[in-house]
Amino acid sequence: MPELPEVEVTRQSFADRIAGGRILHVRLGKPLRWPLGVAPEALVGRRVLGVRRRGKYLLLDLDEGLLLLHLGMSGSLSFAPHPAAPGVHDHMDLVTTLGTLRLNDPRRFGAVVHAASEADPVAVKLLGKLGMEPLGADFDLATFQAALARRQAPIKQVLLAGNVVVGVGNIYASEALFLAGIRPTTRAARLSRPRVARLHQAVREVLARAVAKGGSTLRDFSNAWGESGYFQLEANVYGREGQPCRVCGSTVCALRQGQRSTFFCPSCQKS
Repeated sequence: MPELPEVEVTRQSFADRIAGGRILHVRLGKPLRWPLGVAPEALVGRRVLGVRRRGKYLLLDLDEGLLLLHLGMSGSLSFAPHPAAPGVHDHMDLVTTLGTLRLNDPRRFGAVVHAASEADPVAVKLLGKLGMEPLGADFDLATFQAALARRQAPIKQVLLAGNVVVGVGNIYASEALFLAGIRPTTRAARLSRPRVARLHQAVREVLARAVAKGGSTLRDFSNAWGESGYFQLEANVYGREGQPCRVCGSTVCALRQGQRSTFFCPSCQKS
């Protein structure tokens, strides 16, 4: 599933190219996770002002309203002046005067949803419960500390939930916890202030590095240029069960948490 770094990399790869374009046509393929919420022809003539990200959602700001895009489990976006004819898994073409933004989604868990504004109940339902942006100025250490102190669940599960801090997916949660020296099974409320501070910094570092590396391509992720990401090649623990830890040489272990695989070093992450 594309996580925050992959979504941010995708945004960066087409935001400047589509900004200022006017919508000429909207083609929809098979139904996606949620309906568009407006007749496609109602978007014709609107201008794309810019592209933002909130968690794993991309927000296309229009001169009237906005579009919320989610890549789901296997979706990807491409942007090209003259794309090929749509394929069987191409479920949305936003044709503009500057090029065509296309959503390819084999599993159809992605979505393109129109909202009148961020105050629209549709947008509030999708965005209203998201946690702090880990790469933004609002990722405040004191707020993070206070939120974790109220959570009795394992810290890995709290990170994945997205209501404290958003976008720290499975790969990046494992990597951040390794960098902070925290075992994934430790209850969030048990973390001391210094350990929360280390985790706060580790989350920032891991996600920023992942964005710089173009995200992670485990299966089929690519940005709007069709380029893969390479963060997974330098992961310290994720996907490295049975291999030596890059820091201490101990064997990397794996366990299941909430039906997801968790990777950690038993020596570097003792508690």
